[in-house]
Amino acid sequence: MSRKDAFLKHIEKGYTTKGDYITMGAGMVDGETVTEAFVKVPLKTLNRHGLIAGATGTGKTKTLQVIAENLSQKGIPVLLMDLKGDLSGIAQPSPGHPKIDERHEKIGLPFEASGFPVEIMSLSEQNGVRMRATVSEFGPVLLSRILDLTVTQEGIVAVVFKYCDDNKLPLLDLKDFKKVLQYATGEGKKEFQAEYGRISTSSTGTILRKIIELEQQGADLFFGEKSFEVDDLVRIDDTGRGYINIIRLTDIQDRPKLFSTFMLSLLAEIYGTFPEQGDSDRPELILFIDEAHLIFKEASKALLDQIESIVKLIRSKGIGLYFVTQNPTDVPDAVLSQLGLKVQHALRAFTAKDRKAIKLTAENYPDSEYYDTKEVLTSLGIGEALISALDEKGRPTPLAATLLRAPMSRMDVLTEKELKEALSASKLIKKYNEDIDRESAYEILNEKIEKAEKEAEKEKEERKTTTRSRSRSKSTRMNPVVKVLTSATFIRGVLGVLKKVIR
Repeated sequence: MSRKDAFLKHIEKGYTTKGDYITMGAGMVDGETVTEAFVKVPLKTLNRHGLIAGATGTGKTKTLQVIAENLSQKGIPVLLMDLKGDLSGIAQPSPGHPKIDERHEKIGLPFEASGFPVEIMSLSEQNGVRMRATVSEFGPVLLSRILDLTVTQEGIVAVVFKYCDDNKLPLLDLKDFKKVLQYATGEGKKEFQAEYGRISTSSTGTILRKIIELEQQGADLFFGEKSFEVDDLVRIDDTGRGYINIIRLTDIQDRPKLFSTFMLSLLAEIYGTFPEQGDSDRPELILFIDEAHLIFKEASKALLDQIESIVKLIRSKGIGLYFVTQNPTDVPDAVLSQLGLKVQHALRAFTAKDRKAIKLTAENYPDSEYYDTKEVLTSLGIGEALISALDEKGRPTPLAATLLRAPMSRMDVLTEKELKEALSASKLIKKYNEDIDRESAYEILNEKIEKAEKEAEKEKEERKTTTRSRSRSKSTRMNPVVKVLTSATFIRGVLGVLKKVIR
């Protein structure tokens, strides 16, 4: 048996699946594609999370696009983080190309161009469905993690939330939270101290500064109403295809704090909302986090712990998380160890640091009699990748250098006209894009402070009036000379004397 035939049997055995699956492409050995050596990933294991990594220009975004398209075809909704702005073309079919036909002939799969149901979303003022969350929905623990607070400061945040709950003060946006903090050490200091103990002004000052830092990254646009309902991420169109929800993030690439804030709140909301699914035959929702290093960049230990916990727990809800980044070392080891599917595009060895990273990356993959992993990692072409997945029993599949299939949709952005058409057809824009600013903690406390100031001013004026009245009364009562000089008898007597003198 030739090495090529042996490899074909090796792949067929390792990637056999009884359930439904998506096909990534065909395996390669000795630099040649083995037609119909299909590399398949069972839908059943896609909630075990994954990684798409590789140097710039090696095809990571197209791989993401291929997986998203195939999931949509299977009726599984997808959420994509579009930081580079090049994913909206999924809404339109591919125009095709001779090189695409050549690629699919090598793989042994027919190429079918197709567009997919897309929902364009936004965290900022860009056009799209506005995604917001209230401060109350974050809760004191998650907000403290985002702000990287000390234990003492976390306690103050917890007290603020308790005070608002006890006094029915809605915490909707950041100005609400700031107002309550200021009130706790200002006009409402006695009230807070009586009910919840003394609150340090230095601690509240630190918390306020951290909130201002978050606001400067645009978080004031994210916090507020109307809150996005995560159930709207799992919609299916009339033909049974899952919606591909694309969040436009091109304007927050330099604001990692806002990005991580959004991601954590979204994952926490999904985890709290979706029911337990257990070992299902298919995932409920798949999330792709492009430029994933932005989540972990400058993250505190507490924040990393929170992310790790969510990654471990959320798969039981049928949710799969896929991190897209340049190097696997961008993802913390605790998170990397939880990932089932790994798609590794080429890495470049320009420096000693690069070579060390390649060595570490190679150690993350199972040994193979067909590959020298370190060598393959630096020789893969565009649209080729090393793949390791999990089979239906949760076992690692054989390592396969794979010629990946091409996206069925356009590998480019929508035109302005196409984008407007997509937005005008959206049902969610009508639901979420109305600005709501109902009465909340900020307005209620302002009104309370204003009322208290008016009452204090009124009391002050009343005290002044009473004091002046008492002062006059006391002055008159205590001076007998004044009493005599102002008496009617004295005046008549003086007038009588004057009359006599005149005569």
